[in-house]
Amino acid sequence: MKKLYTIKNSKLHGKGLFAKQNIKAGTNVVEYVGEKITKAQSDKIAEAQLEKSQKNVDEGQVYIFTLDNKYDINGNVSYNNARLMNHSCNPNCDTDIVDGKIWIRSFRDIKKGDELTYDYGFVFDVDDFRDHVCKCGSRKCVGFIVTETDWKKLRKYLLRLAKNCTKANQ
Repeated sequence: MKKLYTIKNSKLHGKGLFAKQNIKAGTNVVEYVGEKITKAQSDKIAEAQLEKSQKNVDEGQVYIFTLDNKYDINGNVSYNNARLMNHSCNPNCDTDIVDGKIWIRSFRDIKKGDELTYDYGFVFDVDDFRDHVCKCGSRKCVGFIVTETDWKKLRKYLLRLAKNCTKANQ
């Protein structure tokens, strides 16, 4: 399969994937590959990576992608270029799991040179959403990497926090 992207420095975060040519909606852009691991292994790896990030922000990325109910893919391998695709609150790609393979595909037409992004799909969790600040810069950005289906929950929670802070400062 012809590579549809190139790797360049990104304004969003570190490196990113950019369209090498115009890409039509519905195109499989890149497969998310890596080591197939159990959920228990996944939890241990994620914990260790998050610990590293407390010491050095540049070393704490977690590249674990849910494959199914039993397994995940640890994409923290040099041959997984998909791990470099950044999150956006206004993405141009999404993910699809077909026959045990994770594909990142365009869901709208993408112009040559555009950065390829997708919604990482982090579920809103009161205890750790602050660990995932979003810097996508889109007008839709909610400030944190939280899946769009949880934006309403996040906004309600933040509004409640703001009201409590206002009351405490009065």
